Amino acid sequence: MTTPGVDDAVQEKPGKEPVDERRLHPITPLRRAWAPVAVVIGWAVHDPDQAQRQLTRLTTTTLLIALAVVVPAAALYGFLTWWFTHFAVTDTELRIRTGLLFRRTAHIRLERIQAVDVTQPLLARVAGVAKLRLDVVGTDKKDELAFLGEREARTLRAELLARAAGFAPETAREVGEAPARELLRTPPRDLALSLVLTGATWVTLVAALVVPTLLWLATHSAWTVLATAVPLLGAAGASSVGRFVTEYDWTVGESPDGLRIDHGLLDRTHETVPPGRVQTVRIVEPLLWRRRGWVRVELDVAGSSNSVLVPVAPREVAEAVVARVLPGVTVPPLSELSRPPRRAGRCVPVWWRGYGLAVTDAVFASRQGLLRRSLALVPHAKVQSVRLTQGPWERLWRVADVHVDTGANKTVTARLRDAQEATELLGAQAERSRTGRKGARPDRWMV
Repeated sequence: MTTPGVDDAVQEKPGKEPVDERRLHPITPLRRAWAPVAVVIGWAVHDPDQAQRQLTRLTTTTLLIALAVVVPAAALYGFLTWWFTHFAVTDTELRIRTGLLFRRTAHIRLERIQAVDVTQPLLARVAGVAKLRLDVVGTDKKDELAFLGEREARTLRAELLARAAGFAPETAREVGEAPARELLRTPPRDLALSLVLTGATWVTLVAALVVPTLLWLATHSAWTVLATAVPLLGAAGASSVGRFVTEYDWTVGESPDGLRIDHGLLDRTHETVPPGRVQTVRIVEPLLWRRRGWVRVELDVAGSSNSVLVPVAPREVAEAVVARVLPGVTVPPLSELSRPPRRAGRCVPVWWRGYGLAVTDAVFASRQGLLRRSLALVPHAKVQSVRLTQGPWERLWRVADVHVDTGANKTVTARLRDAQEATELLGAQAERSRTGRKGARPDRWMV
């Protein structure tokens, strides 16, 4: 049972060692106290006319009384939610107990932890605290501990990774955070220029300027223009300024527990690419980047939301990082990618030239796109299923598509292959997947 009146409670069970339960950082109640205020703000936004009428009826005395009630109530709510939140690390799991009225206990088995990320929003950086986010196999939503002291968050992260790697509990805290060797750092100048040379940035910006103007000329309705302009301006900002702020000072380092990614101008994030969990690597090459030889590397990771490995880098540097993610894999050059037969142009005019395929001893590589090239690399060991599809028009011209499904619920497709080649590829890829899984590296930390 829990000992009352002790901050770091100790929970004991018959026949087991006592478990030290810890609380979050004392600044956490300030974060939790915003919940009641957010409810009031949400009501006001949902029905602004009613909210305005209610505010006009309030006298100064009534308003002061309302503030005198709401502010202490919000502070009490934040304090109580913090007081009733505990976490503990046992020999086999991370246990998180939360809930003021309705209790919830999360039991996260250590061997199912795939990534432990440390994030620091701007205000958290000022306060010297951090948020710990955990990617767990079989769950879509991340569990988190917010907030912990910055040093405590890093220490707990190292302990969890050491426990997940199989270290004994008594030595896990002594292991500490594994050292990292820097592989890549993206200069802010290159990042800014890459965004300027990205077509999506200009498309959203032009749309944000042109569409509202045309709507104003057609309707002369300010509300219609605002309802259209605000989302378009938001999309333009997210694709340019938002990406720059998020991907600022992007650093990739190699450590025994995987590749570490640090990035962020305002909100600083420390992520880890779980070893053995990468299902697909995509090398993306926009049209305007080709003259500079730049590429972007994206990932599909099972049980994780990590999707970017390298925001922008020279091709040779990016391929060296890919080789660290997929050991033993060499990125096939464009000259080794075979195009579909010329009759595929009857199914997809012009764009059929952007499709290509290469199958090596290690990966299934499929390319698509003429203006924005994308080369997807799937290790044979990560292929969950292989499918062949062929529509009526494709049957007429004797071509077919071969789909490779991965463990991240994503699909990579080799488009418009010769029908006979696709049939042979289907059987051969299924066999390569079976043999590849036998020699695959374990999906564990520090192995």
